[in-house]
Amino acid sequence: MTTLSGLHFIKGEWQGELKGSFASQNPITDSNNPWQFASGTQVEAEQAAAAAHSAFTEYRRWSAERKAQLLDAMADAIDALGDTLTEVASSETALPDARLTGERGRTCGQLRLFAQDLRQPQQPVIIDTALPERTPLPKPDIRLSQLPLGPVAIFGASNFPLAFSAAGGDTASALAAGCPVVIKGHPAHPATTELVVRAMQSAMVAQGAPLGLVNLVQGHSPELSTSLVKAPQIKAVGFTGSLKVGRILADVAAARPEPIPFFGELGSINPQLLLAGKLANAPQAMAAAQVQSMMMGQGQFCTSPGVVLVKQGQGLTEYLEAVKAEIGKVAPGTMLTKGIAQQFSATAAALQQNPLIEALALGATPQCDTQTQAHAFLCSATVALANPSLLEENFGPSMLVVVADDDDQLLELINALPGQLTASIHGEDSDWSEHLPLIEALSYRVGRLIANQMPTGVEVCHAMQHGGPWPASTHSQSTSVGAEAIKRFTRPIAWQNMPKTLLPEALTDGSQHPQIRF
Repeated sequence: MTTLSGLHFIKGEWQGELKGSFASQNPITDSNNPWQFASGTQVEAEQAAAAAHSAFTEYRRWSAERKAQLLDAMADAIDALGDTLTEVASSETALPDARLTGERGRTCGQLRLFAQDLRQPQQPVIIDTALPERTPLPKPDIRLSQLPLGPVAIFGASNFPLAFSAAGGDTASALAAGCPVVIKGHPAHPATTELVVRAMQSAMVAQGAPLGLVNLVQGHSPELSTSLVKAPQIKAVGFTGSLKVGRILADVAAARPEPIPFFGELGSINPQLLLAGKLANAPQAMAAAQVQSMMMGQGQFCTSPGVVLVKQGQGLTEYLEAVKAEIGKVAPGTMLTKGIAQQFSATAAALQQNPLIEALALGATPQCDTQTQAHAFLCSATVALANPSLLEENFGPSMLVVVADDDDQLLELINALPGQLTASIHGEDSDWSEHLPLIEALSYRVGRLIANQMPTGVEVCHAMQHGGPWPASTHSQSTSVGAEAIKRFTRPIAWQNMPKTLLPEALTDGSQHPQIRF
């Protein structure tokens, strides 16, 4: 059995008491794993925030190369955990080894991508050179760069125990920006979180990082979360989770004496717009692809396709029959937690009882309380427009097919959608020009618009946008995935008439950092 402390990690030490602790849960067996964890309070939140603040003065002065070496070392240490990490994570999440191995590769790949970006930055600084002879007033020398915000609170996600948790995108981008972090571990996978933080600790020791650069508090009380956001040393928050909790914490961040940015990725139904040509030519293939995408991670991806928008026409009957057949093949699956399973099942049961919509198809019957059954529902556009709650996320293996009478009603549906992380448009070449108004309208509802592909893959790259209009995220201008995510945790500063000896290296004449000059 893997040995873990079950404690918090604050200023380089594992500390706390297991009094009033909570257990790691195994959703497959619906029983406790053999690890207990200290449940943090306001005290630990404030200690961790103070520790991060104490590390900031030193870490913000680190060179880009030194930060890159740290991120590379963290990736190597997480890789070195080997099978232990996937075995522990699987016992806490019910996710299969193959999925977790891929997620570890994504996590470490993102750390290395940010290291590469630090070594070869893509974002230029801006230099306006002086014009002392300009009249009627001379123009001063002004140079624009970025400064790290300071300590960042990171909230781990339930559905990605590696890629959106302790060493996930929020942590990696904060460290790349020059910011220490306080990680609030998700109570659904505390053992996985401790393992990852221990790997990060070994990398920090090897690289001579300041104590308090990475801190971890564990627990499930609302007091711990709100206390962390309220801590005056915290200067930004990265959050991936539910709309309900995200809104509460965003309001706490805004209500502080010094309000701070809250970068929350909340919820999305990722609508699939199925156009006439594709519906007529490939109804069965589209049904199979959409159900397969929906079932990734048992429907617990933030990019899971939850709604299909389609209009009456050739191929619709065949498409609906194919959806029934595909859903009918789906075995019950274990959810991340018993609570998530119960919430999903309750919502699905309410939809089944709703006389305004049709229960189109059901998967195989669950065998225990931690499993769920796949669902597909059907309703008219008129019903969906009159009942906006139908266009809200149901976190799990569920999809709703909404049938419109014509393009005008499809446009009305698109304009009624809340903000989304993604949407896909599925069509033939002949569909694009004919449906430009629909495609344009959809682009204003999403952060990423996809043609003829499913939304569930989120590439970690420089051009990725993982965010969207409210309620998909709290800041539609930012992304939580890819190199652009680093910008969330920096702010611009202009240096005017500054002696060259006081300028940041990136702003100096002859610097290898990309520069735009005016």
